[in-house]
Parts: sequence; structure tokens; C-alpha cells
Amino acid sequence: MTNPNLTTDSVWRLYHGDQEIARLTVTGADMPWMHAEVETLPGFEEVRSLFSEQEQARDEEDWERADTCCTRIRSALTLTFPDGGPVAEFMLHIHEDGTAGWRWHDEPFDTVDP
Repeated sequence: MTNPNLTTDSVWRLYHGDQEIARLTVTGADMPWMHAEVETLPGFEEVRSLFSEQEQARDEEDWERADTCCTRIRSALTLTFPDGGPVAEFMLHIHEDGTAGWRWHDEPFDTVDP
């Protein structure tokens, strides 16, 4: 059975509060990573700098700063599956070229038993 969340052309949505600020249209998967084209919507500009800082930190191999950016992104934004359900945990990278890559987990990381 095919997972509809992984289907090419499925659309994941990114929210800042109640406002949808981006649509991520799946172009492929290289599990555990998903890849997409990003359509930014009004409100995205307010958070664009989070993704720019994250990308710069990764380019500079400043992993501590990159992790801090990931935490700030997850704290500020909500990612939803194509069916509209919220993604419990995610690591999202939106690149300057209008593409994105992300991983997700069905359960919040802080509730997973060691």
C-alpha cells in the first residue's frame, strides 16, 4: 500500500499560527528525506530569515547554530500532512532556490521512551 503522504505532487502545508504561509509540493523522496518545490504565501517573509540563517549555519558547518535554528523553526511553525493533520515533529529546510527538504516523525520527540 502506498503512503499518500509520500506521493509526488502531494501538498504539505506550513503554518505560522493560523496563517498558511507556504505549500510544499512533493517532488520526490529519499527516505527519510522528502523533497518539494515551495510556494510561499503572504506571511512567509516574516520567517524567511530563520531558514536563511539555518542554511548559512549548515554551509559553515556550525551544527550547534543549525540545531538552534531547527528548534526555533519547530517552535514557530506547524507543518501539516496532505490530509491536514499536524506533523508531530519535523526538521525542515527551505532553500533560497525555492526547494525544501524535510524529515518527520509521528510522535513528539520528547515523549519517545529511551
